[in-house]
Amino acid sequence: MKLLLPCFLCVSLAAIFSCLAQRSIIIDQATHLEVQGQFRQAAAVLRAAIEDSSRPQAERKRLEFELDRLDRIRKDFSLTRDELFAALKKSVKNLTAGEVERWIAEGRFDSREIDGERCFMDSSVSNLFFRHPELNARRIPPKDTAKHDQAAWETCVAIKQAVLAGKRPYVLPRRFHATMTVTAKAGAAPVGEIVRAWLPIPRSYPFQTDFKLLKTSSPPQHIDGERSQIRAVFLEQPARKRKPTEFKIEYEYTSYGVWFDVQPDEVKAIEANDPALQPFLSEAPHVVFTPELRALSERIAGEETNPARKARKFYDWIAANIQYSYAIEYSTIRNLSDYCRTRGYGDCGQEALLFMTLCRLNGIPARWQSGWNTFPGAKTIHDWCEIYLAPYGWMPVDPYQGIWAMRYADTLTDEQRREVRDFYFGGLDYYRMAANSDHNQELTPPKQSFRSDDVDFQRGELEWNGHNIYFDQYSYKLELQELAPPRVE
Repeated sequence: MKLLLPCFLCVSLAAIFSCLAQRSIIIDQATHLEVQGQFRQAAAVLRAAIEDSSRPQAERKRLEFELDRLDRIRKDFSLTRDELFAALKKSVKNLTAGEVERWIAEGRFDSREIDGERCFMDSSVSNLFFRHPELNARRIPPKDTAKHDQAAWETCVAIKQAVLAGKRPYVLPRRFHATMTVTAKAGAAPVGEIVRAWLPIPRSYPFQTDFKLLKTSSPPQHIDGERSQIRAVFLEQPARKRKPTEFKIEYEYTSYGVWFDVQPDEVKAIEANDPALQPFLSEAPHVVFTPELRALSERIAGEETNPARKARKFYDWIAANIQYSYAIEYSTIRNLSDYCRTRGYGDCGQEALLFMTLCRLNGIPARWQSGWNTFPGAKTIHDWCEIYLAPYGWMPVDPYQGIWAMRYADTLTDEQRREVRDFYFGGLDYYRMAANSDHNQELTPPKQSFRSDDVDFQRGELEWNGHNIYFDQYSYKLELQELAPPRVE
């Protein structure tokens, strides 16, 4: 029987499909121009569409983000050829102009053609040493990592020994006092406007407990629950004339070392219909089952069927084949996991998402975990992840640490490097502050403007009256003090 739709419904559906098709055409056209390096023309196409008042508000909002994305890309690729050479000259001993030109021709630096000029990523100098460690002998000033490398290895060994002795995966608790400061520059918001701020705080985990908020720069308007997927304190205060707007929180929390002594032969099949695991088995933003990733998964896994051994194969492959590099902003990248795969390098979050995608493709639940790595002398924002193996449950995996151990911890012996790599498959040191348990999550209350980072949440987010305050308009800092260790019953 043929279904007949009312005339008005046919017209409405036709209008909707027409709008969707037109929107796709506009974004595709702008993206094509961007890829060709014609940023001004791409912006003009988007502005013309945004100014068309007949378009639905949601559609115009999407186009406004695409326009903002162009500006974010420009900020990431901030160096001219001359500025790149000047920065390299300060960092590489006996550098010549001819050498730099050869490196550019070889593609050693991330760069974009932007309106007729070749522009280079602002982290180009650091990334040169990550991707070409043979240049470390020429580094100015020399980088001595021996003390940090040794401390990292000793931490892994101590946690593993404590787990084996105590026969429990969470050991050696540390108590920390943290102060986080997020400061908007003077003029980031008009005088008198209310600046809204979301600052990350520790989420409740088996390895992270006893959070206590001690002090805030203004009364909290909202504090997320301890199991929030993206946990924050929400604050507000007015912008003042010619003065920065500072948000500050102080808190304490306890963090445990973690290590799961996984025996692959004991791993069981998961309950396929478990609703708690289902979200972490499927595709998601930046976890996309592309044909290329399917093929890579099959090549790495081979005939292996055991989930623990499969996951370990993916982890070891990333450690051996992916280099670390500072990343451009996540909000400018369409698919972070495939970005990492195609280039053969990425930062900690891209590496984690690549690992998560390979796991989910093979029926292994995997989810994001992120916040800060607070290791003494190496404190930084950081991403890692968890996988679920029955009967062990959720256990941490930090793909970056595997890469670091095998590629960059070169003052350790080969055996020590393997020990560190092996530890972070199922292990985590106690120098962490984890605020997130999934990626691409919504803040509470929802941000009225575009997120500066719509994937992760570590540096805080700011806005005023529906206008985002982007990263170049504020600074962030986490200060940490280790307290007397808590008593363990």
